Amino acid sequence: MSARHPNAYKLLVDPDHPQCRARLSNAHQDTTLMHALSQVFSLMRRGHNDPPSHDKAQLIGIALLCGAVLFFTLMDATAKYLTQSYSVTQVVWARFFGNALIVTLIFRQRVPALMRSRQPALQFWRAMAQLGSVGLFFTSLQFIGLAEATAIMDSNPVLITLGAALFLKEKIGIRRMLGIAAALVGALIVIRPGTGVFQPAALLPVLGAFTYAGGALLTRLVRSDSTATSILWSAYAGLIVTTFFVPFSWQSIALQDLPYFLALAVLGTISQILLIKAFSMGEAGSLAPFGYTALIWAGFWGWLFFDQLPDRWTILGGTIIVGAGLYVWSREAQASRKQE
Repeated sequence: MSARHPNAYKLLVDPDHPQCRARLSNAHQDTTLMHALSQVFSLMRRGHNDPPSHDKAQLIGIALLCGAVLFFTLMDATAKYLTQSYSVTQVVWARFFGNALIVTLIFRQRVPALMRSRQPALQFWRAMAQLGSVGLFFTSLQFIGLAEATAIMDSNPVLITLGAALFLKEKIGIRRMLGIAAALVGALIVIRPGTGVFQPAALLPVLGAFTYAGGALLTRLVRSDSTATSILWSAYAGLIVTTFFVPFSWQSIALQDLPYFLALAVLGTISQILLIKAFSMGEAGSLAPFGYTALIWAGFWGWLFFDQLPDRWTILGGTIIVGAGLYVWSREAQASRKQE
């Protein structure tokens, strides 16, 4: 990896490091990454008895979403590195294979029971939306920078707000519609169609933002299922679909790249669990603006690992997207207070 501080990243993902082995081997020593994974999975084992108050659930949802964004962007940085040497199909397959392996080891004999969904059709399409989002975004990383791709992808919070109004019957006014339009203008500034720097690959994260928003909204609709059920459906459905295509582009994995494939699986698992739990606890419109923290992390990882900094147009467009999203969120907060 072309990085400013590659040793710091290697410590995080090297499976030979005792901190990365401990949890997977059921050892009892306290480890940084695997201890975090253990804590995250404990969320899935909690039942639906004694639900928290509405305000507390919203705060928990926001905290979980911010954590999901952190791990998602680090996973994206790992994927960007891997897609320079391997096909996107193989990298996406590895992400879902590792995800499925981890959750299978965690739940073992409970998997068949947990796979029983009250709404299997919605679970399948939610998983496909997630797969589409991952595939589109990973493909774009082969051609554009991490910060640019993330800035475009971060139009998804306003799309979630729009989708919540259209499909979940959440109220939306003209001012919030203007905020949504402003966010799309910001995305166009980053993409810059019609200019010499425009790349068709920049349209991929736009499509990814739509599929991401669709998956987030479907998560709201299947919240009667446990978080464990949703994460298992995501892992197995994504693995089954990608397994059909990966033989056509498979290449041998170099030994030195195995830690990065492992990181892809672990980070993807943690982030997906946190995301599902966040949208099952909080309202879609209230959580959406906090997805913009991805811009900060993407810029940081891009600088740290790839020595890339966003240009002024990406910063301008990203600022407009964030500003529009925060405006939409503030209008929703005001509307909510008036209803109380």
